[in-house]
Amino acid sequence: MSTYQPTGIKKIFHNTRRFLAKNWLLLMPVTQIAITGSQGKTNTTNLITHICQHFGSTVVTDTNLDTTFNVPITALKVMPWTKYVIWELGIDHPGEMDRHLQIAKPTIGIITGISPVHTDKAHMGSLETLISEKRKLIEALPKTGTAILNFDDMNVRSMATYTKAKVEWYDSDSTSDLYVDPESIQLSLEGTQATFHFHGQTFEIKTKLVGVQHIQNLMAAYLVMTIIQPSATSIEFNKIIAPIEPLKGRMSVDKGPLNTILLNDSLRANPASTFAGLDSLNRINYTNGRKIAVIGEMGELEKPEEEHKKTGAQIAKLNLDYVLVIGPLRKFTIDEAIKNGFPKEKIDYAADVFEAAEKLKSILKPNDLWYLKGSLLRNYKRIIQLLNGEEVCCNAVLCPYDHCGYDTN
Repeated sequence: MSTYQPTGIKKIFHNTRRFLAKNWLLLMPVTQIAITGSQGKTNTTNLITHICQHFGSTVVTDTNLDTTFNVPITALKVMPWTKYVIWELGIDHPGEMDRHLQIAKPTIGIITGISPVHTDKAHMGSLETLISEKRKLIEALPKTGTAILNFDDMNVRSMATYTKAKVEWYDSDSTSDLYVDPESIQLSLEGTQATFHFHGQTFEIKTKLVGVQHIQNLMAAYLVMTIIQPSATSIEFNKIIAPIEPLKGRMSVDKGPLNTILLNDSLRANPASTFAGLDSLNRINYTNGRKIAVIGEMGELEKPEEEHKKTGAQIAKLNLDYVLVIGPLRKFTIDEAIKNGFPKEKIDYAADVFEAAEKLKSILKPNDLWYLKGSLLRNYKRIIQLLNGEEVCCNAVLCPYDHCGYDTN
C-alpha cells in the first residue's frame, strides 16, 4: 500500500476533492458498507459488491487505487439513484482510518480478520496498534448500525465491546449467528462447498472460488445480504455467487508453465493468508499429479522470524509432495518444518525468484498442481514468466507491482 502524500498544487487539489466528497456524500441517501481486516478484504468486497448489485445501483472502491485517494473518488461517484456504496478500507499507518471515516460513514462494518501485517516499525509499529486502528471502523458505526465480526479470530472477537452497533458473528462453531460445519467443507479445482447454519436454517453453499478462506468471506457476505434484504433466501444467495470467478492472483486456478496447473495466490502474503492457502492446497482433491508449494517471504512484520517459523510448523502437518521456499527469512521456515518432522529431502530453498525459477524447471512435471504464494512487492509473477521463457521487467529482489505494471484485477 502506498504512503504517498501529495504536495503543492496536488495537495490543494486533493484536499478540495476531499471537502467536496465529504459534503456531497452527506446529501446522498445511500447505504454505506465498509470492510477492513488484514486478509480477505478484497474477496469479501467482491462478494458483497455482487450481492448489492443484484438489489440496486452500487458504487465500490477501485482495488487498483491507494485508499487515500480511493475514498474521495468513490464518494464523488455516488449519485442520487445509488443504493449502496461499498468501501474497502485498507490502512498501514496510524491515523489513516480516521481520515477515511471523515468521508465514509458506514452503517454496516465488517472486520474479516487480524494478522500481524504492517506491524513493523516503519508502519503500525505493533500488533496492538494495528488492532486499535482497524477497530476504529466499528467504533464509528451508529447505534442503529451493524458490526459483522469473525468470531474465530480472537483479535476481532475482542473488538465487540468497542462498538455501540449491533454485532452479528460468523465462525466455525455453533456459537455464532451464522456458522459453518467444518466437516462439510470440500475443495476442488472447480470450487468450494460447505454447509452453513443460520438461525435454525441449514443450507449448502457452492462457489467457483477455491480455498478455505472463502468460507469466511462468504459468511460475511451472506450476513450483509440478510441486513440489506431480509427477505432474501439462501437459494437467491447461491444464484448470485454462482458465476463469480476467482480474482487473478488471489487463489485463481491458471494454466501453469510446463504443462502444470497453477494455484496462483501471488498478490498478497501474510501469516493468515499463507496458512489458509497451504491448508487449501492440502485439502484440494487432486490425484493427477503432485502437490507442490512455492512460498515467498512475508514483509512488514513486527516479529518476522517467529512468523516465518510458524509456517514451517504448519508445513510439517501437511501432506505435500514438495515445498520450495524463497528468501532469507524462509530459512527459518525450513528449519522449523524439518524440526517438526517434515522430510528434509522434500523441502528446498531459493534466494530469489530467479533461483526459484531455475530450480522449478527441473522440479515441476506435467500435471503437477503447484501453489504460488508471494507479495506484490516481490512481484512473483516473474517466476511464471521465467518458466515460460519470457522477459521480465527487472532483476531486483524488490520489484513493486506499480513499477512493472502488475494489474491486480
